[in-house]
Amino acid sequence: MTEEEKINAGILFCPSAPELRAMKKKAHDLNREYNATCEDDTEKRSEIISQLIGETGEGCTIQGPVFFHYGVHTKIGKNFFANFNFTVQDDAEVTIGDNCNFGPNVTLVTPIHPMLPSERERVFDSNKIPRHMCYAKPVHIGNDCWLGANVVVCSGVSVGDGCVIGAGSVVVKDIPPLTFAAGNPCRVIREITESDSMKYKPEILSDNTVE
Repeated sequence: MTEEEKINAGILFCPSAPELRAMKKKAHDLNREYNATCEDDTEKRSEIISQLIGETGEGCTIQGPVFFHYGVHTKIGKNFFANFNFTVQDDAEVTIGDNCNFGPNVTLVTPIHPMLPSERERVFDSNKIPRHMCYAKPVHIGNDCWLGANVVVCSGVSVGDGCVIGAGSVVVKDIPPLTFAAGNPCRVIREITESDSMKYKPEILSDNTVE
């Protein structure tokens, strides 16, 4: 198996393998290019994103700076917005649905290192050669989600459609659809219902309307 096939299989892989290092170098260089652009360099930014990220829908806006580890392992739906310092350590697959909004400093993390110090230092491969290894689990964010500032979503986690994740949360378990969750570790606070509509907050809605 190739190292990337090992990633997809959820088994130990060597992140320093030449083919993986080449993929990461390309992504890191594209990160730097993107982060050197101005906000109104929309054409240049779109060009870089098309090379950096595996798949994006229409209306993808990323404030920058951005930090993708591989980039090509990430798929983003339409009408996406990410604020400053969006970080995606996409060793394994990362998917983000349509109509999602992320606050500043949101981080999505897929790799996992061994717990024992000696095994973080080395694991022997099939040829008995000692190597630094880790493994990774996918992260999936559903449609219509809002992740607040400084949210961290850990490896293997799925966030359901329509969720709101409170600022500063560390998400270590799956979050069911249409719930508000927050905390470290993140836990479901309550369901999101029609009573959360802005029409019940006239002092904030002001002279605006909602359907």
